Amino acid sequence: MNWISKLFNKQNIFLFLLIGMVILAKVIPFHESYNQYFNLAGFIDWGIAGIFLLYGLKLNLKEVVKDVSNWKLHLLIQSGTFIIFPLLALMFYPFLKDTSYYNIWLSVFFLASLPSTVSSSVVMVSIAKGNVTSAIFNASISGIIGIVMTPLLMSFFLTSNGEGGNQSEIIQQLLLKVLLPIILGIILNPIFKKWVTKYANVISEFDRLIILLIVYESFSTAFIEN
Repeated sequence: MNWISKLFNKQNIFLFLLIGMVILAKVIPFHESYNQYFNLAGFIDWGIAGIFLLYGLKLNLKEVVKDVSNWKLHLLIQSGTFIIFPLLALMFYPFLKDTSYYNIWLSVFFLASLPSTVSSSVVMVSIAKGNVTSAIFNASISGIIGIVMTPLLMSFFLTSNGEGGNQSEIIQQLLLKVLLPIILGIILNPIFKKWVTKYANVISEFDRLIILLIVYESFSTAFIEN
């Protein structure tokens, strides 16, 4: 029975729930018409902002300055995101470029060229009890760098149709959903830090809930469109 308890520990249960969200999205995808009953996207947006506000409440300003100044760590992470991962995908290009699997490879290369998703990556680091400050900084910077790097990497294999993404909207979303809540949290840190520490377990469960909803919404959209 010991293996059962190990299998169904807290981390594995979360993994099973993630898989469950994918299955649920396939069986009962969330259609736009459901928004009249419950605005899932809006709830997720506010949830993400709430998560980063809570992270800000946990952060100490001195620790933030110390972590942000760790340029070696940031360089390693950004290099992994925009150099190592694309190179790993690029290794298979010579074998697949003239085959029927080229489009699949191109999709994988696109995935490897994308920046880190801010909300998911930071929450995962928090769940793993890692360095949340560095995760927030690198995920945010990654999103900004990705505005340039992802199109640049893809331009070697795709022909531009002259349509660009709304870069200002991406930056605006980063500011409103990530940086502003964090800054507000850091400012309010002296007042609410004890409260955040007291309810750390509840906050952790809220993190997981938002991640599960993000997965469900993302896969719902993918299944509906395809």
